[in-house]
Amino acid sequence: MTQKRPAYGGQAVIEGVMMGGKHTTVTAVRRKDQSIETFECLKKQNPALNKLKKIPFIRGIIGILEATAIGTKHLNFASEVYDQDPETEAKAMKEKEDMDSSKLGMILGIAVIGIISFLFAKFVFTLLPAVAADLFKPIFKSDASQILLEGFFKIVLLLGYIYFVSLTPLMKRVFQYHGAEHKVINTFENDKALTVENVKKHSRLHYRCGSSFILFTAIISVILYFFVPTNPLWLRLVYRIILIPVDLGIAYEVLQLTNKVRGVPMLSWLGYPGLWLQLLTTKEPDDLQIEVSIRAFEEMREREAQIEGAKEPSDSHVV
Repeated sequence: MTQKRPAYGGQAVIEGVMMGGKHTTVTAVRRKDQSIETFECLKKQNPALNKLKKIPFIRGIIGILEATAIGTKHLNFASEVYDQDPETEAKAMKEKEDMDSSKLGMILGIAVIGIISFLFAKFVFTLLPAVAADLFKPIFKSDASQILLEGFFKIVLLLGYIYFVSLTPLMKRVFQYHGAEHKVINTFENDKALTVENVKKHSRLHYRCGSSFILFTAIISVILYFFVPTNPLWLRLVYRIILIPVDLGIAYEVLQLTNKVRGVPMLSWLGYPGLWLQLLTTKEPDDLQIEVSIRAFEEMREREAQIEGAKEPSDSHVV
C-alpha cells in the first residue's frame, strides 16, 4: 500500500498553471518568447483562520475566500507577464525595487477585488434564476414547481455561460491548462514520475475540482430552497442571499465526501455530475502546456519541502 499523499490543488491562469500546497502557491507561465516565468505567493498563517478551517461547513467558506484572494494575485501576475518583453520588464522591475509598501497595498487590493468579484458573481447566478422563475408564476404556481424551475434556470445559466466562454480562443487555452493541472495532480496521486509522457496518460478530470464545487452549490441550493418561503418575490430574494454561505459550506463538504469515496465502486458515482461538468471546463493540453504545469507543481513541492519545519512564512511573493 502506498503512503498517503498530500492533497494539492491549483487552477489555470492565462498561459499557465497555479499549484498550491499547505504553505505556498506557485504559478508558472509560458511567455511569448517560450520561456517559463514563475511566481510564488506564501500563505499567511493566521491562527484564528486556521482554527476556523477545522470546523465543518465553516471551513469551506473560509477556504473559498482564501483561494479566491490568492488565485486573483496569480491571475493578475499571469495577465501582466505572459505577453511582456523580458528585457523591457527587467528595466521596469528595477525601477520598482523601492516600491515595496505600495506593491503590498496593490497585492492586498487585488485580493479584495477578487473576493468582491466572486461574491458578485455568486449573487448574480443566485438571484437571476429566482427572478426568471417568478415571471412564470402564472403557469408554475406551486412553491415546488417554482423551486424546481428556478433550479432548472440556474443550471442552464451555469452551463450556458461556461459553454459560450469556452468558445473564445483565450478561454479554450485556459481550459487546456486546467486539464494540464488535473493531469499532473492525477499523475502525482497515482505515484507516477512527472514526465510529459506519464502525465498525458492520466485523466483531465478530478473529483476535487472547483468546477464540481460550483455545480454542487447549484444542486444543493435547490434542496435548501424547499425549507424557506418563495413568496413574495422580495422575501424569496432575501432568503436566497442569506442561504449563500450555507450553500457554500454544505457544497464544500459534499465535494470532500465525493473525493474520499471516489475509490468505492457503489459511491464513486456521487462525483459524476461534477466530472461531467469538467468535460466543459477542461480540454486536452499539449506537451508545452503540460511542461508548464509540471514546472509549477515541482517548484511548489520544492518550496513546501524547504518551508516545512522552518518558521511560519510571511505573506510575500517572488517573481
